[in-house]
Amino acid sequence: MRPRRRTVVPLVVVLLAPTAAACSTGPSLEKQGAVTASPGDSRNLTIGSAGFTESDLLAQMYALLLGRAGYRTRILSVTNRELYEPALESGQIDVVPEYAATFADWLNAKAAGADAGTVGSPDLAATMKALRELAAKRGLDVLDPGRAVDQNAYAVTAAYARKHRLRTLTDLGRAKLPVRLAAGDECVQRAYCAPGLKKTYGIRLTGIDPKGLGTTPSKRAVQNGQDQMLVTTTTDGTLAQFGLVILADDKRLQNADHIVPVVNRSRAGGVRVRNALDQLNTVLTTEDLTSLNEQVDSWRRLPQDVAKNYLRSKELIPAG
Repeated sequence: MRPRRRTVVPLVVVLLAPTAAACSTGPSLEKQGAVTASPGDSRNLTIGSAGFTESDLLAQMYALLLGRAGYRTRILSVTNRELYEPALESGQIDVVPEYAATFADWLNAKAAGADAGTVGSPDLAATMKALRELAAKRGLDVLDPGRAVDQNAYAVTAAYARKHRLRTLTDLGRAKLPVRLAAGDECVQRAYCAPGLKKTYGIRLTGIDPKGLGTTPSKRAVQNGQDQMLVTTTTDGTLAQFGLVILADDKRLQNADHIVPVVNRSRAGGVRVRNALDQLNTVLTTEDLTSLNEQVDSWRRLPQDVAKNYLRSKELIPAG
C-alpha cells in the first residue's frame, strides 16, 4: 500500500465551502440526514474528500458533474480512510474518489486482518476484479477506472538525469550509481520501495533518508545533492519547482492505483450517477491531474475554481 493513504492521523472532519452545484455545506457524520429518495438514486448526494489537494479536486469535479446531471451535492472532508470508508458503507457519504490497488488492499486487510496479503497488483484488470468483489460485500459499487493514475514514483534532479542519461529506473540500475533515497520509514520493507528497487531494477541503494513521501525536505535533499532520489507520486505538481523529474517505472513495479469513484450502492448506484462520473474518465489523464495539483499547491488557486475551469475547458459543464 502507498504510505500516504495508510497514514493514521487524528480524526478530523472539516466542512468545505459549497461547490457551484451545492446549496449548502455538508453536515457532520453524526448529523447526516436520512435517505431522501428511492434506493440507488438519491437526489441529494454527499461526496467525500480525504482532505488532501488531489482528493479535494476530484471531489469538486464529482460535485460539478453530478450537479450538471441534476443532483444536489455537498462535500464532506474527512481526513482518513478509517473514518470515511465506514461512513460510505452506512450511506452517510455517498461517493468518494479512491485509488484502485490501495483501496483493494485496504478492504482486504479490513476483512482478513492487518497481516492479509496484498490483492492489488500492477495488473489493472486483476486489481479491479479483486476490488469489486471486496467492495460488493460491503454494499459498495466501484465504477470504471479512469486514465489518471496516482502511483508512487521516483524522482531525481533533471541535471542528474541528463548527466547520467537516465530516463527510466532500468537506466539507473544499469548505471550502477550509488543512490541514497529520501523516503518514508516504511520504504525499507515495502515491496514496491527499497526491496523492489533492488530486486526488480538492480539499483544500488546505499541508504534510506527518512524524510517522508514527497515532502519538501525530501525534495530539497535531492535538489542539494544530499540524496540522489526521492519517493513521490506520479501526480506531484511541485517537482518542477525543485528541478526534479520522474524516472519511468518501465518494469511496472508499482501497483495499478488508477483513480476510481466508489459509491454507496443503495444511494448512488444508479446508472445516472455512473454516466455522470464516467465522463471524467474520457478526459482526465495523469498529466492533467498533475497540472491541476500544481495550480492548487504551487499557484495557490482554490480547488473549486481549478476544478470548474478544467471541466469547462473539456466542455463537460457550461461556461459562465
